[in-house]
Amino acid sequence: MQISGIIFDIKGFAIHDGPGIRTTVFFKGCPLRCDWCHNPESQSAEPVLAQFPNNCIGCGKCLIRCPQQGLTSGDTQVIVDRDKCLVCGTCAETCYAEALVVRGRRMTVEEVMAEVLKDRPFYENSGGGVTLSGGEPLFQPEFAIALLQAAKAAGLHTCLDTSGYVSWAVLEEAMQYTDLVLYDLKTVSPQLHRAWTGRSNQRILENLRALTSDGADVQLRMPLVPGFNDQPDDMAAAARFIMGLPHPPPLEILPYHKLGEGKYAALGVKGGFHAEPPERDAVEALAEIAREQGVVCEVGG
Repeated sequence: MQISGIIFDIKGFAIHDGPGIRTTVFFKGCPLRCDWCHNPESQSAEPVLAQFPNNCIGCGKCLIRCPQQGLTSGDTQVIVDRDKCLVCGTCAETCYAEALVVRGRRMTVEEVMAEVLKDRPFYENSGGGVTLSGGEPLFQPEFAIALLQAAKAAGLHTCLDTSGYVSWAVLEEAMQYTDLVLYDLKTVSPQLHRAWTGRSNQRILENLRALTSDGADVQLRMPLVPGFNDQPDDMAAAARFIMGLPHPPPLEILPYHKLGEGKYAALGVKGGFHAEPPERDAVEALAEIAREQGVVCEVGG
């Protein structure tokens, strides 16, 4: 039986998801609901319909073809009745202007690997490989582990980009086929983590401690989010935790950006998170706090 899963993108020539030139496979599904999530289309494990009104050319073909009659013509755009929409994809197949797009498709391990291996020469020349991201890749554990295993069998460097919110048994199995872990450390505060992500961080911190105890190659990544974890005390507490790990890994700070804000409207989600990205000097000052505690720390772009 072929193992399959649902992904929402495969991005070639990725240079920020591990060493060298990489292909990043973005998985659907995530157990967390981070207020600032810049990939909200990844949260559901199922395909979702995204709408981009500015692309609409007003041909009206989607209105006719929708089997659920869930589309109507508005004053300035097509209106999607999301209570009726079954995300069957008919409207997206009709809309060559890409005003309606389905985010998420089922693929087998073999199909994903066929895409990944197209760029093998770039991996070999740059020390790159394949990265599993999301969402949370291990939200689909059988598919993710099978893909990691296939990539290793093909001789590729493998990287797992994870929130750490997963059972240790699953993470431990995935590590058999993983060369590098990009591990999210959002905050060490239990209260803040639950308030802003909907989940406790106890499992995340315990898994991180176990990974570093086992000597895994781990790189921490901290999204720096205004109002959440951007105060000196937040960084000092995180740095103390990192330095208390069996083998303290390096930390990359990733300042909040606004690239995901427009996605919420495209998915029919009201509200969404809005904030101004932090000033570079402020981010560097927080990085220096981590360095003073002994953490090897850099600021990402």
